[in-house]
Amino acid sequence: MRVTVLGCNGSITGNLRTTCYRVDDDLLIDAGTGAGDLSLQQAIAINAVFLTHAHLDHCCMLPMLADAAGNFRDAPLTVYALPQTISAIRRNILNGEIWPDYSVLPSPERPCIRFKPIAPGETVELNGRKITALPARHAVPCAGYQLDSGAASLVYSGDTTYCEDFWQALNRIANLKYLLVENTFLNANAAIAARSGHMTASLLAQGMRSLQRPVELFIVHLEAGRESDTFREILGAIPEFKPALLQRGHEFEI
Repeated sequence: MRVTVLGCNGSITGNLRTTCYRVDDDLLIDAGTGAGDLSLQQAIAINAVFLTHAHLDHCCMLPMLADAAGNFRDAPLTVYALPQTISAIRRNILNGEIWPDYSVLPSPERPCIRFKPIAPGETVELNGRKITALPARHAVPCAGYQLDSGAASLVYSGDTTYCEDFWQALNRIANLKYLLVENTFLNANAAIAARSGHMTASLLAQGMRSLQRPVELFIVHLEAGRESDTFREILGAIPEFKPALLQRGHEFEI
C-alpha cells in the first residue's frame, strides 16, 4: 500500500492543506482541502472515502469530489463513516441548500455517493487491503483508521484528545509501523484542548508511554501560527520517540 499525504494541517493558510490521505490510487482517508489538488482523472479513480468525522477540515471536498467525478463514473463513490457522521453530512451539507444531495442524485438507483456506516473495531477489506476503524474522543463522534497491508500497518488517529481505548487498540496491532497522530494545541491551552477534543504534548506523552510497540511517529494537525512552538513542546515531552512533523507530499509504503 502506498499512502500519499495530500493534506495534514488544521489550516488552509499559505501552502497548507487540511486532512486528506490518498491510499494507492483509489482510496481517500478524509476529504479535506488536500483532495482539491487531485486532477480530474485522479478524482475519477477514487472509489472509496473513509471519513474520520464531519468537521469541514476533514470532509469539505467530499461534495465537490462527487460533483466533479460523478458524471464520469459507472459506480457511486462509497463513503465509509460513523453513522453520526453520515447523519451530520446529510443534514448539514447534502441538504439541497448548501449542496445537492448526491446520495440520491442523479437518481436514487444510481447516486454519486453511497454511504456505508462503520463502527470502531469494524474492518473493511478492499482488494486485500484492510481498513479498520479505531476509537477516538473528539468534540463530535470521530474515528481513527488502521491501514493494514498484511506486511505492516499505518494508523491515523483522526482528531482526538487522550483516548485510552485508542492506545489499547494500537497495542493490539502486531505489525504497527507508522503512527500519524494529531497534536493541535500548546500545553498552555489544555482547557481549550479538553473542551474541543484535541491533543497537547502532555496528553500525547501519556499515550506514547503506554504504547508497547515500536513505531515511527509523525505529528499532524498543529494549530495554525503556533506550529513551531507546539512541535518544540512535543520534542521536549517525548524525545525518545523521535517525532517528525508530517508534510504534504510525504509518501509511506506499507
